[in-house]
Amino acid sequence: MNNSVEQWSSKLSFILAAAGSAIGLGAIWKFPYVAGTSGGGVFFLIFILFTLLVGLPLLLGEFVIGRSTKKDAIQAYKQIAPNSSWHLIGRLGVVTCFILLSFYSVVGGWILIYLFKAVTGNLSGLTEQEYGELFGTSISDPILTVFAQLLFLLITSFVVSKGVSNGIEKASRIMMPALFILFVILIVRSITLDGSMEGIIFFLKPDFTNVTSETILYAMGQSFFALSVGVSVMVTYSSYLSKNENLPQSAVSIVVLNLLVAFLAGLAIFPAVFSFGLAPDAGPVLLFNVLPTVFNQMPFGTIFLIAFLLLFLFATLTSAFSMLEIIVAPIAKGNDSKRRKSSWLVGICIFVVGIPSALSFGLLGHITLFDKSIFDAADFLVSNILMPLGALLISIFVPLKISKKVLFDELSQGSSLSKKIFTIWYLLLKYVSPIVIIFVFLDALGII
Repeated sequence: MNNSVEQWSSKLSFILAAAGSAIGLGAIWKFPYVAGTSGGGVFFLIFILFTLLVGLPLLLGEFVIGRSTKKDAIQAYKQIAPNSSWHLIGRLGVVTCFILLSFYSVVGGWILIYLFKAVTGNLSGLTEQEYGELFGTSISDPILTVFAQLLFLLITSFVVSKGVSNGIEKASRIMMPALFILFVILIVRSITLDGSMEGIIFFLKPDFTNVTSETILYAMGQSFFALSVGVSVMVTYSSYLSKNENLPQSAVSIVVLNLLVAFLAGLAIFPAVFSFGLAPDAGPVLLFNVLPTVFNQMPFGTIFLIAFLLLFLFATLTSAFSMLEIIVAPIAKGNDSKRRKSSWLVGICIFVVGIPSALSFGLLGHITLFDKSIFDAADFLVSNILMPLGALLISIFVPLKISKKVLFDELSQGSSLSKKIFTIWYLLLKYVSPIVIIFVFLDALGII
């Protein structure tokens, strides 16, 4: 009865929805600032390698778990490995998404604040310094940030309470292509600014002297964050897929779209950063300072800025839908009445837990955990500990608990997958993924 009620209407809908889940804050907001603080070009190169060698095999692993069982993130593991503790992977994913959405919704709130300011004309005609000051004032305002975070979560809860596939599908078909078109316009403007070449070199020319163990850990965490792997979101999404969809092709499409968006985001941001003399390692505020400055230099800049913020909001919401869906699906178990109640209840709980993150740039700015603000500590916990841990467990679970024959049958259904490609995927998942994740973990902890 669980989850089989929901079904994607086509492969394109699934790819766009899954890409929408992945292409949110991870690619557009977080990638440029993490790349900026972690060495630019060399970070991008390591990020690509992790995405292809670890992220893609894991994504396919989650697809197999979801589609073969047609169950939510917790029940899927229970069906494959009954009377065992493996279902804790699904529970870990649910907890991770809960924490992730608690601080993710804070940034969603920032986008709503900026969208309102853009529509009311408060974002036009400022200098880059004034944009920086405006952002600092906005996110340190306790009432404004908490209200905006609440509004973002109310929108998310409302959509998920209705059942996501229909709304996400229709919106994804329009919004995702539009996002790419706007990115191209933004890049053309960004790379034609004076001094932009320095930014292009920073982003695309790897400087291996910048590599540290932290760079590698952040690149791995970012590849998981950007693909939504390690938290079983893709287990839930793929459980809504029909049996004749081509899983390998869908996975490759999602990865390519993700890398393309990260590439476009870097090309849009870094040339402008260097052109305006801003610091590439400015952190989470980078996008909110740089983009308005660039749009301000363009004819009809305010209109483009409003359009981009709307699309950015959409990309952020589609990710939020998938995070809330993984928490709601095990509670709702296909029951519409339970879905409605649990969507609102979980949304309110996430809001309450996220309030300290919302206030960590103002009222609670003096409180630090492990030398990080509450917001940054929550981000580090999710991206660099919980997601890699979930990914490690999934990479062990799939080869251990699902036979090679079942894996091959599931992946070759609807596709012309060769035994050779299957073997490469299997070896990457079984040996390369866990070894790489463990190695990076131990190195980051200073054990090796």
